[in-house]
Amino acid sequence: MSRPVIAIAGLACETSSFSPARTLAEAFHPRRGKEIIDKYSFLHAGTPLADAAQWKGILIGHALPGGVVVQAGFEQLCSEIIARLTELVASTTIDGLWFDIHGAMCVEGMDDAEAELLRRIRVVIGPDVLVSASMDLHGNVSRELAHQTDLITCYRMAPHEDAWKTKERACWNLVSVLESRTDSLKRPLKAWIPIPILLPGEQTSTRIEPAKSLYALLPEAEAMEDILDAAIWVGYAWADEPRNHAVVIVTGWVEDVVAAEAKRLASFFWESRKEFHFVAPSGSLQSSIDKALASSARPFFISDSGDNPTAGGAGDVTWSLNQLLGRAEFRQEGGPTAIYASMPGPEALAIITMAGVGATVTITAGALVDNIHSGPVTMTGKVHSIKYGDIHAEIEAVMQVGSMYVILTRRRKPYHLEKDFLELDLKPRLSDIVIVKIGYLEPELFEMAADWILALTPGGVDQDLPRLGHHRICRPMWPFDKEFSHTPDLSAQIIPFSNQPLT
Repeated sequence: MSRPVIAIAGLACETSSFSPARTLAEAFHPRRGKEIIDKYSFLHAGTPLADAAQWKGILIGHALPGGVVVQAGFEQLCSEIIARLTELVASTTIDGLWFDIHGAMCVEGMDDAEAELLRRIRVVIGPDVLVSASMDLHGNVSRELAHQTDLITCYRMAPHEDAWKTKERACWNLVSVLESRTDSLKRPLKAWIPIPILLPGEQTSTRIEPAKSLYALLPEAEAMEDILDAAIWVGYAWADEPRNHAVVIVTGWVEDVVAAEAKRLASFFWESRKEFHFVAPSGSLQSSIDKALASSARPFFISDSGDNPTAGGAGDVTWSLNQLLGRAEFRQEGGPTAIYASMPGPEALAIITMAGVGATVTITAGALVDNIHSGPVTMTGKVHSIKYGDIHAEIEAVMQVGSMYVILTRRRKPYHLEKDFLELDLKPRLSDIVIVKIGYLEPELFEMAADWILALTPGGVDQDLPRLGHHRICRPMWPFDKEFSHTPDLSAQIIPFSNQPLT
C-alpha cells in the first residue's frame, strides 16, 4: 500500500494586541520544502514517522512573540502557502495536512487569523483531506477553527518542555487515522467546550496546582477507549478578541464518550478557577529588588514580566531599567552585582561597537517601539563585552554601569539559557541578582535560581489584566468578573468536520 501524502503548513506568532509593536513577514523566518523536514527530527529519514508517510513541506513560519501581524505580511505569507499548495495538489493527491501553528496570532483587520488561514487552505486542498493541528496551550480555539480541523491538540506543559512531543503526537494522530480510514467520509468527532476563564500563563503553570492536576487528567482521558486525543487550552490573555478564553476539546469516535470526558475536564477547570495563583511570589519591582537584596539566596532572579518578549512584549520598555539605575545600591562598582537582560538599542550598539571593549561610553536606548510606558534611557558605563551573529539579537553588548551589567541588543532577544550569558562573559550563577524580561522562568533559569520573584511591571503583557482595557472578550469572564449570575453551561458542543463556514 502506498504511503499517504501529508503536507505541512502553518504560521505561528503569539501576538499582544496591547503592544504598539508590529510583526512583519520577515519576522516569521519562513522555511520551505526540505527546510521544514530538517527542522523536525521526528521526520528525518529512517524514523517511524518518516517511513509512515510522504511528508511535503509547504511553508511554515514561526515568529518571536510580538505585536500584531501587519496585514500585508500575513497576506504575503498566506499567498505563498496557497501557491505552493496549489502546485502540490496539481501534481499529486494529498491525504493529510499537518497545520503547524501557535494559535494566538492577531492580524490587522482580522479576527481569528488561524481559522482564516485554514479556510483559505481548505479551498485548495478540498474537504476530503484530513487536517491535524498542533498548538500552544496559550493559543485560542474558536468554534470555527475546531470546525475546520479533524484532529487538534496542544502542549500539556508550561513551560513548554513537551513542544516537540506535541507536534509529533499531532503527526502520529493524523497518520493513525489515515491508516485506519476505510470510508473517505469517516472522520473523528470533536467535543468542544468554551470556558469563561482567561488567565495569564504565569498563573497556570503546570509546575504547580491546580494546573498540574488539571493537565495530569489528559493522558488518562486519552487512554480511554474511543478517544484519540484530549486537550486543554488556557488561551492567550494579552489579546482582545472574542475567541480569547479557555477551551477543552476531546477528539474520538463515540459522541457520548467524547462529550462526557470533555465536560469532566471543563468542570474541573471551572471549579478550580479560584485556586489559580502566580507561579512564584509576586510584587512591585521596588519590593522585588528589596527582597532580592535582603535575601542570602544567590543568584536571586527577578522576572520583569510586563515587557516579556516571549509573551508578545515589545522588549524595549525602559521602565524597570530606569528604576534599577536609580537605586543607590548599584551605583558603585563594589555594590551588589546585577545582570539586566535586556534592552534593544541599535543606535547605542553602533556607538558601543565603534568604541570597543573597555571603552567608557554614554548611550541612549529603548522606547523605539513601546514609548507608551516609558521613554528612552541614557546611561554611562564601560563596555564589558561585544558579540556578533546571534539569530535574534544580531549584535549584543554588555555595559557595566556601577555594579550593574546591562545587556544591549540590536534587535530584541529572549534570554532563556545559561549560555546566553556565558557567551557575553557574564556569570549568572556568581551574580547577586539577575533581572530577566520573562514571565515564569524557563527550565535552565529555574534550575539556576536559588530564589526568584515575579515583578509586576508595566508593558504590553502586563500581568494586571484588568488595567490593560479588554473590551471585546466575551463577558462575564473570570477573573475580570468575580460574580456570575449563573453557572456557565459546560455541555459539550459536538463539532463534526464541515468544509462550509459556520452560520
